[in-house]
Amino acid sequence: MQNNNFNIIDCDRHVIEPLQMWDDYLPKDEKIKKISLSFDNPEAQKQRVLNGYPDISIPPTYLIGEKPILSNWDIDQQVASALVNAQSIKERKSATNPVDQVASMDETSVAQALIFPTFANYIVNHQHVDSHTSLAYAKAYNNWLQDYCSYSTERLFPVALISRHDSSTLVEQVKEVALLGWKAVVLRPEPIMGKNLGHPDNEAFWATCAELDIVVTFHGGTHLQGQTVGMERFNTRFSLHACSHPMEAQMAFIDLLESGVFERNPNLKTAFLEAGCSWVAHWLWRLDNICYNEFPSLTKNNIKMLPSEYFKRHCWVGLEIGEPIADTLNIIGHQKLIFGSDYPHPDHLHFDLASIQDEMPILSTEQIRDILENNPKALFGL
Repeated sequence: MQNNNFNIIDCDRHVIEPLQMWDDYLPKDEKIKKISLSFDNPEAQKQRVLNGYPDISIPPTYLIGEKPILSNWDIDQQVASALVNAQSIKERKSATNPVDQVASMDETSVAQALIFPTFANYIVNHQHVDSHTSLAYAKAYNNWLQDYCSYSTERLFPVALISRHDSSTLVEQVKEVALLGWKAVVLRPEPIMGKNLGHPDNEAFWATCAELDIVVTFHGGTHLQGQTVGMERFNTRFSLHACSHPMEAQMAFIDLLESGVFERNPNLKTAFLEAGCSWVAHWLWRLDNICYNEFPSLTKNNIKMLPSEYFKRHCWVGLEIGEPIADTLNIIGHQKLIFGSDYPHPDHLHFDLASIQDEMPILSTEQIRDILENNPKALFGL
């Protein structure tokens, strides 16, 4: 694909947070645990070799106090990561600062990008962090992100990270986002601290987002210290990564549907990212044709039209280059599709935006233009 004069908007681009930013932006509060890195050492590497592992150094791991930010990240997973680490060092380093971030956008003709966290999403949502500390982490990250994106305010659009540990703080967090002029917030789709997205304590949050026209994006991830689908039966990167993104997206939609969040907030806008869009067709067909009419007395108050109608009213979804989308197009139309590169995360670097027309011939040039440009403009008000 030549550029075709597309004004490409990347709806899922990430920073890599430098460790120093936590020291620079967190308040001086003894109650707030320090963020640090645990580094490999020659003795540990030697012991791994004696145990049959490759003679390779493993990347450092993040800690909150003494607790790792990642779950199910044992030596097997760390060594596997180390073996492919060199393949994405350049890209990950470029995302630590806005100058190189913008330069990387230029290389792939990306005009504008919504900017999301990487490690901060694990830190803020960590189940062993208290609510005061989680909120402090979120504010520190957002303040740093504001400075990061100020380098190019016409191209870098910050997405605020919200702490869900204490529901009573949610409305104030959203109001602060709106005062900054930001367009969106990001939540993990899982239950956090035992509360689903649609928990009654979160009701004012959804109403405020709808009122202030703040888009709520859902971005999952593997290895959270929390309650992600798949953790109850798997412990490897392969299986956990296969489950975490698409399955959590499906359950997040169910959560907001059945709890009545969509019914009570007709102007609420949401977006599901890095989960693909192929699941949408199967999920909505099942909900419309099997679940919706099964026990009407249980759904009549909160689900007053077909689930697919709520999806079309409230939801946008990011596509993956090359995935099968014919059925999703038939159900929700291409106007609800957006594109996110997931840059600089290694699992998506092999996808080439320039090949989208070859990989997805079902889409016309004008439909691709809508997905890359017009749909995100309409969603985020860019």
